[in-house]
Amino acid sequence: MTQRRQLQALFFTRFANAFGIVTLLTLLPTYIDLLDPQGFVLGMFATGLTLAQAGTVVPVSYLGDRFDKRTILLAGLALATAVYGLFPLVGSSWGFVFVRGLQGVAATVAGLLGLALVGQLARESERGNTIGMSNSWRFAAAIGGSLSAGVLYDTFGFDAVFGLLMAISGLAFLGVLVWVDPDETTTDGFAFTDLALNRRILTITSFRAQYAVAVTLVRTWVPIFAGVAAARGGLGYNAAVHGATAVAVVLAAEKFTNMLAQPYTGRLSDEFGRARFVFVGGLCYGLVALVVPFTPAIGSALGLPSVFPYFGNLSPAFLPLVALNGLLGVADSIREPASMALFADEGSDSGVASSFGVRDLVWRPGAVLAPLAGGWLTTNVGMEWVFYLGAASAFTGVAAFLGILTVRHGRAGLAAW
Repeated sequence: MTQRRQLQALFFTRFANAFGIVTLLTLLPTYIDLLDPQGFVLGMFATGLTLAQAGTVVPVSYLGDRFDKRTILLAGLALATAVYGLFPLVGSSWGFVFVRGLQGVAATVAGLLGLALVGQLARESERGNTIGMSNSWRFAAAIGGSLSAGVLYDTFGFDAVFGLLMAISGLAFLGVLVWVDPDETTTDGFAFTDLALNRRILTITSFRAQYAVAVTLVRTWVPIFAGVAAARGGLGYNAAVHGATAVAVVLAAEKFTNMLAQPYTGRLSDEFGRARFVFVGGLCYGLVALVVPFTPAIGSALGLPSVFPYFGNLSPAFLPLVALNGLLGVADSIREPASMALFADEGSDSGVASSFGVRDLVWRPGAVLAPLAGGWLTTNVGMEWVFYLGAASAFTGVAAFLGILTVRHGRAGLAAW
């Protein structure tokens, strides 16, 4: 098959994977209201997914570089299709955590190996742009997933939502089976260890490990902040006539701006280097996250409406929250393709799956611990402190990144690579 056809099939794989993840994220406040988890269990609603992903990264990375990535990717897509058939059967908090864990296994296989094949097929001089295009498909799915989840759930309930997810995952399976060539770029040994000690990868992970806390907290708690009852620190949009759809609109704003910007910012990183895009994107993300808790005050100060057509009674914070989540998407679009292209650059000769596996694994501690901290802060201190912690983590991450580059390359460190 041609490179273009293979990339298109892999782009759709990333679409299917993201569609399922964001659909569950959109419905998270609905499940919280239905199942009423508290404290630790509330944190596990997000951490069940990330714990499973963390435990899957290393074996999937090894198997992907040692054997045929395409075959293992097909297995992950088949598992995802089956898992979405289990969600309508969930009736308890721990049942939800368990099925989310299975979703995490399937998502890691599909996401990691789909991305590895994209990075492997892309030309080095166009890698940031190609990965940015791949991410645009992922964010298009995130928009479709969030909007369809809200509309379908409000109209038909859970069965329609998960029926759609099964169909999309099944189509991705067929696309890879028909259009993607078997992968013959296998490696001997355990490339994961060598890449984990790679100097550039160590530098970027100094940022990424902390930034994971920021993104996990903010992305998880924006829909929670929008959807849960005001008595629990949120804006209570789920109480509106079409509350799940209102939450979906908030989520879609971040995905839409990210989708539009990533091919462009990825191309810029191909031309001007990776490091400065990582730094600026991380800094902007922290600044915007810091403002999110102030959206009610911003809406009131600007005299914005609290009642909207179709949605009903929301709050003056609705439009500011949509706008700020859109800005979070712009900020992350500056960072993400540059960061991902860097990992692909470093792994292109010795094991691209392992390179992305290192990238994924470094993310996991923050992604596992952050929701637990967020659940504790929400229950015991106040939901606004979740966003303050997220912003602080972004700031410390970019400070560490800048510091290491400056020590190694001098004042022009951000321009070094």
